[in-house]
Amino acid sequence: MARRLAKSGFVAFAPDALYPLGGYPGNDDDGRAMQKTLDRSKIEGDFADAARMLKTNPLTSGKLGMVGFCFGGYLTNQLAAMLPDIVDAAAPYYGTPPQSDIAGIKASLQLHFAGLDKRVNGYWPDYEAALKAAKIDYTAYIYPDVNHGFHNDSTARYDEASAELAWKRTLEFFSQHLG
Repeated sequence: MARRLAKSGFVAFAPDALYPLGGYPGNDDDGRAMQKTLDRSKIEGDFADAARMLKTNPLTSGKLGMVGFCFGGYLTNQLAAMLPDIVDAAAPYYGTPPQSDIAGIKASLQLHFAGLDKRVNGYWPDYEAALKAAKIDYTAYIYPDVNHGFHNDSTARYDEASAELAWKRTLEFFSQHLG
């Protein structure tokens, strides 16, 4: 995804939370098992440090956007809440809500949900109510008849039409908020 962002004109950085364990193992099931052995607060801290570094990089516009998928979607939501003065635009894909104060979010959000993802979508009504109560600028898209991970073209869950539409929306969102 970082390469795709770079090809679209953005400075992109893709930290790998699984690097200390040898990196992504090539499939989501093993990746999830590896991730569970890591300290979540350390991962959040590492990604927060990466966001701060990128925000001040002289090659950037000084605006920071974040996109993440699954646990990366959670991290995208979390960093928008943890770092309200750092994250300007956040596009989580099937990510659970942040554990930090939602009312502190200043970033514009573009949220992407898989219509068949009951686990993540179960959090959405309360998350949306909190976003509305805090008057957070957000747009949410629910892609019907697709599963969690619909954007991952290395799995059977991949749905090309939904993935391409979501990515087009994400690039337009970033162009609007980070340009």
